[in-house]
Amino acid sequence: MSAGPPSDSFADWLGGHAIPLAHLDPEAPLDDLEPLRDLIGRARVVAVGEHSHFVDEFIRLRRRLVRFLVERCGFTVLAFEYGFSEGFLLDAWGRGEGTEDELRAHLAEAIPVGVDGPLRWIRRHNHTAPAPVRFAGIDIPAAGGSLLPALAPVADYLRQVDPDTLPLAQRAMRIAESFAGASAAAAVPAWTRLPAADQDALTSTLARLLIRFRAVAPLYVSRGDRHSYDIALHRLEGACRADHGFRAMAGLFAGNGLTADTSARDGYMAESVLWHLERTEPGTRIVLAAHNAHIQRTPISFDGHLTGFPMGQHLSDALGDDYFALGLTSSGGHTAEMVRDERARFGFTVEHTALRPPEPGSVEAAFAAAGLGLGVTGLRQARTGTAGPASAPDRIRLQSTFLHTPVLDAFDGILHAPVSTVTDGIGTEPPPP
Repeated sequence: MSAGPPSDSFADWLGGHAIPLAHLDPEAPLDDLEPLRDLIGRARVVAVGEHSHFVDEFIRLRRRLVRFLVERCGFTVLAFEYGFSEGFLLDAWGRGEGTEDELRAHLAEAIPVGVDGPLRWIRRHNHTAPAPVRFAGIDIPAAGGSLLPALAPVADYLRQVDPDTLPLAQRAMRIAESFAGASAAAAVPAWTRLPAADQDALTSTLARLLIRFRAVAPLYVSRGDRHSYDIALHRLEGACRADHGFRAMAGLFAGNGLTADTSARDGYMAESVLWHLERTEPGTRIVLAAHNAHIQRTPISFDGHLTGFPMGQHLSDALGDDYFALGLTSSGGHTAEMVRDERARFGFTVEHTALRPPEPGSVEAAFAAAGLGLGVTGLRQARTGTAGPASAPDRIRLQSTFLHTPVLDAFDGILHAPVSTVTDGIGTEPPPP
């Protein structure tokens, strides 16, 4: 659409630039998404967000976007907010290895953030594709719930290349096993009840392992190979970041945490994306699926207090315009509010929470004022100030609240759904006492 004269109203600007979309169905034709090709340009990493996990519309839209970016734009890797270490098994399954029962058992251990549908599509696609689409995990192990998914394969690696160091890994695993949970929300309260001596022993043992891995890299590579070493090292790094996360989140829950201390997880996720990007074929392009708060390009602050540097900020610094952050949001409906509950399997319950009307100054209010339904808009043109509005939204939905952030700087595009609904089957009730 033509830019027209500049306007002080972001809603007016949206009315001239937003691209309507025709379908939510993941299997629907893809022609309505074609304008996205120009929006993302030649970006090597396109991040697709969501203002809340467990939202049906976002899960369906993400599956459509994965199809479009693979089938029409040549993307070859799907990276997910899922454990780096655990992701290798899913990659093998997506390339045709393993059984349905094995996949089901593996996913049953993880928070259901929507990996299932895209992974099954990848496996079907790879049956006939000339080159396989790969799956890549990027997160710390078990979303910060357990170090074991990373430490167990590290221990296996040490058995081959450095058996004398294996007792250190086994010591870390014994401590980690004593408080392991299905997510950080479950593990952190259990970690806080460990004796301080065990907490410190875990941290010092992991640090000892990591320093040794780096110091004797030539020895390890000579006894194995470079790729196996790189994987083991990054797994160990993930365990160290998760261990740091226990302390950071405990401080956050107690109200005495250090500024932006939980950023270690996002830094690791960004490093994981770059790890995969650097170790795949030239020309690789990655679709990256994660929460809006992870993919945005700008820092996260609440009530004027800096709380974190998201993955997207690190990727923006590393890749520049080769990184494209597409935030997904909605004007109305319901969202999945995660409420801490130590009795629940994942350490939280999910409440179907009605969304209040969009706040003035939010990007959702602008979509509503423009009378727009399902649609997408690029923001880079508006960011320049030459063709965009003088005003700009300063907040965007985050679960059932609003995150105050400069939206034009935080995201390169916004995909808007008029209504969101919480998906079924995620376990909204805590177990009986």
